Amino acid sequence: MATAVLATCQFQVQKNSKDNLRCVLGQIERAVAKGAHIVHFSEACLSGYLGVEVPNHESTDWNRIMVAMEEIMAAAKRHRVCVVVGCNHRLTGKHKPHNSLYVIDSRGKLVTRYDKMFCTGSNSAEGDLLHYTPGADLVTFRVRGITCGLLICHDFRYPELFRAYKQQGVELMLVSFHNAGMTKANYDKYLATVPATLQAAAASNYFTVSATNGTRKYAWPSFVVSAEGLVVSKASAHRSAILINKIDTKKKLYDASAAWRGRCMRGIFHSGTLVRDDRSRKRNML
Repeated sequence: MATAVLATCQFQVQKNSKDNLRCVLGQIERAVAKGAHIVHFSEACLSGYLGVEVPNHESTDWNRIMVAMEEIMAAAKRHRVCVVVGCNHRLTGKHKPHNSLYVIDSRGKLVTRYDKMFCTGSNSAEGDLLHYTPGADLVTFRVRGITCGLLICHDFRYPELFRAYKQQGVELMLVSFHNAGMTKANYDKYLATVPATLQAAAASNYFTVSATNGTRKYAWPSFVVSAEGLVVSKASAHRSAILINKIDTKKKLYDASAAWRGRCMRGIFHSGTLVRDDRSRKRNML
């Protein structure tokens, strides 16, 4: 059991990676001044989102992206802080890039990368799949003794992923979104469903969830959910912000499933002890 200070950051993602880099570096510095040990940024916040800020991966200046990443790595080392930053990840040849989260440790080293597994679209010619190659692996890492997991945007629609992370001992889920620039109608829907879905994931798995988003109108605001499923911190919508929250795995919160969750994950779907009784077994009798 351990403690760490989490900074959940939001800003308006631009098409120019230089502008995005300036925001990332500025928020890292401000987060560290507030005691942060891990700084969490939104989906594609450095590179821009393909099909939105950036037309396609062919128009991406990958050299500029690499230079920007090196600056972020240097900032992480200088401030001795872990940084999780969203960025497109180039593949070879004609392969579409991954939509990724880079994890940089407090030594400034790139220690791992998560690639969005569930890209939107029913085929390769629509939605995210028009621009991105999906990943296939869960990724965990540790900060100050806390085991962290990563998901990106549409991944949050699949509760199996949260449960799989719980099975790997995750205590803090970092979920990065790019739900910005929506219509007002879609904004209202997401404003209701995103927190509810992540609150359910946090409570049923007993881990903290950090959800960070962009700010371009319309965009729901970033927030943090405690392990008992309560929203404990929320930013103002459509403006840059940094949420600071202490993650303390020693703190005992309400966990309704604690007694039987482990057994449920092993495929035993009941609490207590079953009995052999015809009135239990027969389902067509009063």
